[in-house]
Amino acid sequence: MIHHQTRMVRIIRNTALPILLLLTGSISGALAEDQPKAPPKTAREEIKAFCANIADAARDERYLLQKSELDKLQSQVDERIAVLEKRKTEYETWLKQRNDFLKMAEAGLVDIYKTMAPDAAAARLAMVDPGLASAIIMKLSARQSGLILSEMEPKTAATVTAIISAASARNPT
Repeated sequence: MIHHQTRMVRIIRNTALPILLLLTGSISGALAEDQPKAPPKTAREEIKAFCANIADAARDERYLLQKSELDKLQSQVDERIAVLEKRKTEYETWLKQRNDFLKMAEAGLVDIYKTMAPDAAAARLAMVDPGLASAIIMKLSARQSGLILSEMEPKTAATVTAIISAASARNPT
């Protein structure tokens, strides 16, 4: 009899469990059909939902574009800074050369040429480096400089005048 009961329990288990699962599945399906379906969305609502779904992606893409533009602008600014630094270095080099140029004509040397006659000063200055001659003439008064230049050979006077002009044009002070 015990053996018979165990066999019955096995049969019930083997057949009852699948039947129970089948019934619960059909009941839940029936319950799901009883629930009302959501009304279909209008085109406007679908567009709104679509836009809401892609808003973060669009914002991220916009940020990437803005970052790209900022990177380009930063590189342009860096290039301009490099050009300005180069020009600053060139100007500082030129300024040093000009100051060295003016120092060649120290006050003592200038005083010597101040006391000379214009024709003698012109002859002596024609023999020295045109840069030094120009520096000395620049330190003399305009009247004396004019007299000395008028006594020089035209070619030498033109060279000295060109050097003085270039030195004056670069520094408006």
